[in-house]
Amino acid sequence: MNKIFLGLLLVELIIVPVVGLAQPVTTNPPDLDVPTTVDNILDWAFGILIFIAAFFIIVGGYYYVTAGGDAAKIGTARNFLVYALIGVAVAFLARGLVAFVNTVLTT
Repeated sequence: MNKIFLGLLLVELIIVPVVGLAQPVTTNPPDLDVPTTVDNILDWAFGILIFIAAFFIIVGGYYYVTAGGDAAKIGTARNFLVYALIGVAVAFLARGLVAFVNTVLTT
Protein backbone atom coordinates (compact mmCIF):
# COMPACT_ATOMS: atom_id res chain seq x y z
CA MET A 1 0.00 0.00 0.00
CA ASN A 2 2.81 2.40 0.87
CA LYS A 3 4.59 1.65 -2.42
CA ILE A 4 1.43 2.44 -4.38
CA PHE A 5 0.88 5.67 -2.45
CA LEU A 6 4.51 6.69 -2.87
CA GLY A 7 4.37 5.90 -6.59
CA LEU A 8 1.20 7.97 -7.07
CA LEU A 9 2.71 10.82 -5.09
CA LEU A 10 5.84 10.74 -7.25
CA VAL A 11 3.78 10.73 -10.46
CA GLU A 12 1.71 13.65 -9.16
CA LEU A 13 4.82 15.62 -8.27
CA ILE A 14 6.12 15.12 -11.79
CA ILE A 15 2.85 15.86 -13.63
CA VAL A 16 1.65 18.94 -11.70
CA PRO A 17 4.51 21.23 -12.79
CA VAL A 18 4.06 20.12 -16.40
CA VAL A 19 0.37 21.07 -16.26
CA GLY A 20 1.33 24.44 -14.81
CA LEU A 21 3.68 25.07 -17.72
CA ALA A 22 0.80 24.50 -20.14
CA GLN A 23 -0.92 27.70 -18.98
CA PRO A 24 -0.83 30.61 -21.41
CA VAL A 25 1.66 33.33 -20.66
CA THR A 26 0.71 36.94 -21.21
CA THR A 27 3.69 38.99 -22.23
CA ASN A 28 1.93 42.34 -22.61
CA PRO A 29 1.24 44.13 -19.33
CA PRO A 30 -2.05 46.00 -19.07
CA ASP A 31 -2.06 49.55 -20.36
CA LEU A 32 -1.76 51.80 -17.34
CA ASP A 33 -1.49 55.52 -17.74
CA VAL A 34 -0.24 57.92 -15.09
CA PRO A 35 -3.66 58.91 -13.66
CA THR A 36 -4.66 55.26 -13.28
CA THR A 37 -1.39 54.41 -11.56
CA VAL A 38 -1.71 57.39 -9.21
CA ASP A 39 -5.31 56.37 -8.47
CA ASN A 40 -4.20 52.83 -7.63
CA ILE A 41 -1.47 54.09 -5.30
CA LEU A 42 -3.89 56.48 -3.61
CA ASP A 43 -6.46 53.70 -3.16
CA TRP A 44 -3.86 51.64 -1.29
CA ALA A 45 -2.71 54.60 0.80
CA PHE A 46 -6.30 55.58 1.62
CA GLY A 47 -7.12 52.04 2.74
CA ILE A 48 -4.04 51.91 4.95
CA LEU A 49 -4.83 55.32 6.47
CA ILE A 50 -8.42 54.33 7.24
CA PHE A 51 -7.20 51.08 8.81
CA ILE A 52 -4.73 52.96 11.02
CA ALA A 53 -7.39 55.49 12.01
CA ALA A 54 -9.83 52.70 12.88
CA PHE A 55 -7.13 51.08 15.02
CA PHE A 56 -6.56 54.32 16.93
CA ILE A 57 -10.31 54.82 17.38
CA ILE A 58 -10.48 51.35 18.92
CA VAL A 59 -7.47 52.11 21.15
CA GLY A 60 -9.05 55.41 22.22
CA GLY A 61 -12.30 53.64 23.01
CA TYR A 62 -10.43 51.05 25.05
CA TYR A 63 -8.62 53.77 27.00
CA TYR A 64 -11.92 55.55 27.58
CA VAL A 65 -13.64 52.39 28.85
CA THR A 66 -10.74 51.46 31.14
CA ALA A 67 -10.16 55.02 32.45
CA GLY A 68 -12.23 54.40 35.55
CA GLY A 69 -13.00 58.08 36.07
CA ASP A 70 -9.35 59.20 35.97
CA ALA A 71 -9.29 62.59 34.25
CA ALA A 72 -5.81 62.11 32.76
CA LYS A 73 -6.75 58.77 31.17
CA ILE A 74 -10.01 60.21 29.86
CA GLY A 75 -8.03 63.10 28.34
CA THR A 76 -5.64 60.65 26.70
CA ALA A 77 -8.56 58.65 25.31
CA ARG A 78 -10.24 61.81 24.04
CA ASN A 79 -6.99 62.85 22.32
CA PHE A 80 -6.74 59.45 20.62
CA LEU A 81 -10.30 59.74 19.35
CA VAL A 82 -10.02 63.37 18.25
CA TYR A 83 -6.74 62.86 16.40
CA ALA A 84 -7.99 59.68 14.75
CA LEU A 85 -11.12 61.46 13.53
CA ILE A 86 -9.00 64.39 12.31
CA GLY A 87 -6.88 61.86 10.42
CA VAL A 88 -9.99 60.37 8.80
CA ALA A 89 -11.19 63.85 7.83
CA VAL A 90 -7.80 64.74 6.33
CA ALA A 91 -7.74 61.45 4.41
CA PHE A 92 -11.19 62.11 2.95
CA LEU A 93 -10.29 65.71 2.10
CA ALA A 94 -7.11 64.56 0.38
CA ARG A 95 -9.06 61.98 -1.58
CA GLY A 96 -11.59 64.61 -2.63
CA LEU A 97 -8.84 67.05 -3.59
CA VAL A 98 -7.15 64.44 -5.76
CA ALA A 99 -10.48 63.61 -7.44
CA PHE A 100 -11.13 67.31 -8.04
CA VAL A 101 -7.68 67.89 -9.54
CA ASN A 102 -8.07 64.77 -11.67
CA THR A 103 -11.40 65.97 -13.10
CA VAL A 104 -9.98 69.44 -13.75
CA LEU A 105 -6.94 68.04 -15.56
CA THR A 106 -8.86 65.50 -17.64
CA THR A 107 -11.58 67.86 -18.89
